[in-house]
Amino acid sequence: MAAAHVSMPGTRGTNLEFADYSLYSNLSDDELMQLAIERSLADGQSSGPRSENSNNPAALNMPTVPRQAPPTHRPQQQLEPAACPANPPRENPQGVCSVGHFVTGSGKRMVAYRRYDGTMQVVPEPEEELAPIVKAILDGDVGTVRLLVKQPGCNVLAPNKDGWIPLHEAAYYGQDQCIKILLRAQPGMVNQRTLKGKTALMFAVSRDHLACVESLLENGADPDISNMDRETPLYKACEKENPAMVAMLLNYGASVNKNCIQGWTALHESVCRNNVEICEMLVKAGAKVNMPNMYGITPIFVAAQSGKVDALRLLLKNGADLNSQAADGATALYEACKNGHDEIVEFLLSQNADANKPGKTGLMPIHIAAQRGNDCIVSMLIPATSKARVRRSGVSPLHLAAERNRNDILELLIEAGFDVNATLSDDRSMMYEDRRSTALYFAVMNNNIDATTMLLEAGANPNLDTFNPLLVALRQGCIQTVTMLVKHGANVNAYIPTHPTAFPAAVMFCMKHLTLLKYLMDNGCDALSCFNCVYGRNPHPPIKIRRNLRYDSDETVEKTCVQFCELISTETYSHWAGPIIDVLLDYVGHVKLCARLIEHLDSYDEWQCIKEKSTPPRPLMQLCRLKIRKLLGINRLKKICKLPVPPRLIKFLNHQEREIDF
Repeated sequence: MAAAHVSMPGTRGTNLEFADYSLYSNLSDDELMQLAIERSLADGQSSGPRSENSNNPAALNMPTVPRQAPPTHRPQQQLEPAACPANPPRENPQGVCSVGHFVTGSGKRMVAYRRYDGTMQVVPEPEEELAPIVKAILDGDVGTVRLLVKQPGCNVLAPNKDGWIPLHEAAYYGQDQCIKILLRAQPGMVNQRTLKGKTALMFAVSRDHLACVESLLENGADPDISNMDRETPLYKACEKENPAMVAMLLNYGASVNKNCIQGWTALHESVCRNNVEICEMLVKAGAKVNMPNMYGITPIFVAAQSGKVDALRLLLKNGADLNSQAADGATALYEACKNGHDEIVEFLLSQNADANKPGKTGLMPIHIAAQRGNDCIVSMLIPATSKARVRRSGVSPLHLAAERNRNDILELLIEAGFDVNATLSDDRSMMYEDRRSTALYFAVMNNNIDATTMLLEAGANPNLDTFNPLLVALRQGCIQTVTMLVKHGANVNAYIPTHPTAFPAAVMFCMKHLTLLKYLMDNGCDALSCFNCVYGRNPHPPIKIRRNLRYDSDETVEKTCVQFCELISTETYSHWAGPIIDVLLDYVGHVKLCARLIEHLDSYDEWQCIKEKSTPPRPLMQLCRLKIRKLLGINRLKKICKLPVPPRLIKFLNHQEREIDF
């Protein structure tokens, strides 16, 4: 009972004074509750007219409890004293008894009232007494029903608290003989509704009582009266998949195209359940096969969405529009692809369904199939899809396959000739914070090495995105992806437009990975720019903490180019300054270290040799190596192993002279 919500409005006229309560100390809880309710009703009736009393919620919800005789050992006159003492109650100044009604989670009706000592008492609500005719209907006693309807005092139109009359009870419990007796006595009640708008016919159909349905229809029941959800008996019969009942309702003139509150018709419901027999009856009775619901969904759309191929064949045979679109632009083919119904897709394509109709999002069936990873459907859609229409959509299925790591789909699309360098349209690219635009970027961002390999080997350009995929791979520290990208021409000197730096951004992402830093330098990364400081040997200004303009829109901070010495002086990289500078010095000639870099090298005694290494003049061998590398170029250096050059020279040019065994 703790979970139940108890609402106990205060009732006028239930106040028993404390001294008054002492008169009833020997009464039981049930007797006290009954007495309080009786006095509340009596006071309510004597206080004013009915219209005033009807505004009291407690009076409206108060059950009628028959007056019981008091205990025989107590005089009758003590139950109703002439006046109550003026002594007020101790704990409840506004009334010592309040009654509330509620329903438990299991549907049991309860009554709650507060005792005069402040405790709560909860008891089951007295059940509504069944009328004799209703009891006879529930028992299936046809003879008693026949006798009762003939009695003058029997009111077959008297409703219960839910608005049910005996006819509704008979229809609900399948008592067709009782229905006939009731309708002979009062034929005008055949279409009377309950408080929820249900007729006896609706009850009979919902409960699959065919004989009751027939009796009601024969006696003039209207088959088109709907409930509060605008569902008709025909709709319910289709929901129950009862062909005999559907045929009977249609024979009595049920409207076949009447829709429910969401525009769903009986044909929609039958198609959803793949009941071909009922679908045929509805179509022959005039059901519109292209009638949409409130979302623009036609029956053929429902069949494709739920994978009902038999119903789909029937609809197409009867003239359904194969390429009709819902309110969001989706077609039957799109929905079949979305839900992975291979058989439906195959059938729709065999009937020449348009595979190039995009929805309002711009996505075509092949897009959604690639996104869902159904390689069988993608294989069927590839021949039917126009690559030109795909380009106009602003997104390639390659993007969606790479984004969801659908490697099998990616391979199929590449083999089918889809452009691996297709870029997202501007509006789609702006949906991503990093403004990504290629399928390769998605693959690298997901750290999907297989997808990255497939795209690069198929000719993907690694330099089309605003934020270079190489920088993503460096930030992830994936050496395999970095080497693949560099091998296929990724720009090792790429910059980030939104964060200008005086040196390549690639250096920034691999300062803690000296192996990667050396690999980038071997492949042409500009090391000299790291030593081009605008302050030189002069004192450097303190490093300013730059706020993010995206979060501080009220302040305008001038975007200045970040110097290498500023970045390496941050807490993250300052402990690595010496080894980083040492690697960079191997790829430059005469340079002058700025004041801040010298300060770093002076901070550790072990780094003094690095400082001496930078002191001019640099060794002649180092200057020659740089000159040869510059003349050959990076592309030739990558192929130098194939040239008739001594191995020692190759190692020297690749900064591997320490491995030379003299």
